[in-house]
Amino acid sequence: MRDQIAKYAGKLLRDRSVVPGRVAIAAQDDAMISEGASDLSRLAADVLSRLSCLGVVAASPSLPFAEFLLRRAAAGAGAIVPLDTETRTFLHDIPIARSEEIAADPARAIAALLSNRKGVIAEGVGIVASGPVTLEQAYIHYSCVFHAAFVKYLLDVLREGFLLPGEEEAFRAFRETFLRPPTSEGLAFRPGPLDDPGEVLAEIRAVGRYTVERGLVDSFFGNISYRVGDTIFISQTAASLDELSGCIDPVPADNRSTTGITASSELLAHRRIYEATGARAILHGHPKFAVAMSMLCEEKNCPIKDCWKDCPNVRMIGDTPVVAGEIGAGGLAVRVPPVIGAPGKAIVYGHGVFAIGRDGFGEAFRSMVEVENRCRADYYRRLDARSGGQSKSE
Repeated sequence: MRDQIAKYAGKLLRDRSVVPGRVAIAAQDDAMISEGASDLSRLAADVLSRLSCLGVVAASPSLPFAEFLLRRAAAGAGAIVPLDTETRTFLHDIPIARSEEIAADPARAIAALLSNRKGVIAEGVGIVASGPVTLEQAYIHYSCVFHAAFVKYLLDVLREGFLLPGEEEAFRAFRETFLRPPTSEGLAFRPGPLDDPGEVLAEIRAVGRYTVERGLVDSFFGNISYRVGDTIFISQTAASLDELSGCIDPVPADNRSTTGITASSELLAHRRIYEATGARAILHGHPKFAVAMSMLCEEKNCPIKDCWKDCPNVRMIGDTPVVAGEIGAGGLAVRVPPVIGAPGKAIVYGHGVFAIGRDGFGEAFRSMVEVENRCRADYYRRLDARSGGQSKSE
């Protein structure tokens, strides 16, 4: 279990989602184990002792966005409700605990919130997340809260401006020192088409790792596939893209095999994209600016409430179409294939980017990088215009 604690603490640091030295993980083995920053370690252990679950992560997030969202929330609000896919799928909403609400007994107050939800934003503490069955789940739920807070804060600032003391300065530091523009430079991609299964598996593993390391997806999310004849090699559902060894399924088009049972929930969308485009490679990630900008709709007096699944429109960000659609066997398999062929890329509302490679993954990866960089530039152009500043190149 200590190895698992070290593994996920290392992933949080690699993801740049925690302040170095300000993370703790508690796990229930034969005995309680809690490691990390001493104050957070005690808190994580105390919270875990009050829950029926296996692990708890408590950490100071590397960005103040979650804390700002808590402080910007209306008085009396008990939760924030981001509309990104991670929140809808895993979190529903994110409880917030103000300092006065947890002052008397932080562990008791946080555990009470975690008894019904998977992650909490606690003022002055950070993000606390639980893993009911595995320690990996605690890591995933922390990542979900961090991702959701990041995306929602980007949108709130664009719509409402800076409302709190210190916000604008913190955001400037984020923009100038934290952000790293994604790039494909220095990465090696096998030229396609690929036909040898061993080579295909090796390339999928490598590109999945690249996608995580370059910040285009948190490791647990996204999916990747490659088509060889009538067989789709696709990452399994719930597989981490940076740990795909043994987690890639070869799925025949005629479903004569049962391997599709464990394949990604987006298998149908991948299959329909291949049928519509003739591509060989598909990469799906959740780059944060692309997710945020996909949710920025300027339609006036629109009667649609569930934009993420019911919007029939195709919007454009540059040359990239943006569509709505439910994940899994829902709308993605209907909405994405008709629009992705010509541009080679598409954004799904609140969800992320699909990119195709005609022969190999190099084209798909570079397309995703281009989409995210375009969305960053568009975001800052709008933000600078709102604040009266000059647009900066990103």
